[in-house]
Order: sequence, then structure tokens, then C-alpha cells
Amino acid sequence: MFVNQWMKTNPVTVTSEDYLATAQEKMRAGSFRHLPVVDDGKLIGIITDRDLRQHMGHLERTKVNAATTENAVTVGPRTTLEEAAKLLLKHKINGLPVMDGGRLTGMITTSDILKAFLDAMGALEEGTVRIDLLIEGKERTLAGASEIIARDGGEILGMGTYQGQWEGSTACYLRLRAGDPERLADTLKKDGYKVLGVQA
Repeated sequence: MFVNQWMKTNPVTVTSEDYLATAQEKMRAGSFRHLPVVDDGKLIGIITDRDLRQHMGHLERTKVNAATTENAVTVGPRTTLEEAAKLLLKHKINGLPVMDGGRLTGMITTSDILKAFLDAMGALEEGTVRIDLLIEGKERTLAGASEIIARDGGEILGMGTYQGQWEGSTACYLRLRAGDPERLADTLKKDGYKVLGVQA
């Protein structure tokens, strides 16, 4: 998945000559925590709600350029969400301006990336269930578990593997839309899979 699939386009901006009170009004109106600072089409930096808090009591008299973080960390529209997430963690920030050919085209935030990952896992849809299991030995595979689920009426929305404390085994999950999850878990157990849990 790429940033351009989940970013907010046409982001609200402020100029360096605006007052912080204007930035605060725009943040409140749009429920934003950060605004790109753009002068004459050029990204100057970014301002956050944390920056505003440091100037409380002086917002009407202080210009944006007094609180702007310059040289903002940015991404491109074809940056992967994984890379964007790494940048957010590395720099301890919650939003990244998206630049394309020197032009600001969007903003991607921590919330956007979380929604994307939940969507990929099938977890955004209400009423779904997740079965976690271990893949042990050559006879047990994720494809084999998927076939059992499909054969017994389950519909898989998402699947994946993750790290765990099970040495020599692979932990994985299956997100299901249809089928009786407890019955499907029992079928997997009977076929030799170790089911770790069933949860919504």
C-alpha cells in the first residue's frame, strides 16, 4: 500500500505570516493536530497543536513563523505505508506532508496509517472474527488452513503472520466474515492445527 491511497488530499494550510490564532481556528475546525506552512506554493515547514500550546496567551499577536518547525520530514505519494510509519516512529511525529515534484499534494497521519493497516487485516468491517493459530511442521500451512476455512463456509477477509515466542513455529491470523468461528476453530484443531484463540 502506498501513501497516495490513504493520504488526505488538498490539505488545509497556513502561511508563515498568519497569526497563531488563525492556525488554532483551522485546527479546531478540521480536527487537525498539524498544519503545513506554505508560502507562495512552497512548503516552509509544519506547525502542530503542541507548538500552539507553547504560545498560549499570545496566539493573536504571534505569527506562525515564530513557531514553525522548518525542514519538515516529508514523503512522496508512492512511499509505502510501512516506510511512512517508520518515519513517524523514528522522528516521534504524527503527520507527514506529502510532496510530489516540489508541490504539497497531501498529508498522511498516524490515524490514516492505522486505518490502512486495519483495512488490510479486514478489521475495519463490523462483525468479523479473528482466529490465531500456529503453523507447525511441513504438513500444516497457511494455505491449508485457508482451504479448511473456505470448505466449511468461512469467508476470509485478511490473513498474515507475526512474530511470537513460539520457536520453530509461525504464528498467523485469519480474519473471517462468515461461518461459525468456534466450529471452524474446532475443525482446524481436528486437522492438527494449534489454535491460539478466537476473538472479535
